[in-house]
Amino acid sequence: MFESHTEPMLDQPSFRRRVARHGRIAFSLVAISLAIGMAGFHWLASESWLDAYLNSAMLLGGMGPVASIEGAGGKLFAGLYALFAGLVFLAAGAVFLAPILHRWLHRLHLEEARRGR
Repeated sequence: MFESHTEPMLDQPSFRRRVARHGRIAFSLVAISLAIGMAGFHWLASESWLDAYLNSAMLLGGMGPVASIEGAGGKLFAGLYALFAGLVFLAAGAVFLAPILHRWLHRLHLEEARRGR
């Protein structure tokens, strides 16, 4: 997916396209997860769509649910979604930062290779 350590660094326009592509992937992952959370809170916890959005967004952001959840199905979903949301948050951050960190490490490796190490 990324260039090898023996290849030259990617030019700026291509790098920007790569970062934008990874940003779209991360955004899509969060948006799909938000939709899953909204559907679950709406149907399993009997919340309005607005409250379902708020609880889903707060869990994806790491803050926790806003309102108290009623019913066993809603509570079970809220717990499972909270675990899922934590993983999605980390995965989306990793997907977005991967090309940036790769470029930084690639640059360090090229500088090291120029110095003959």
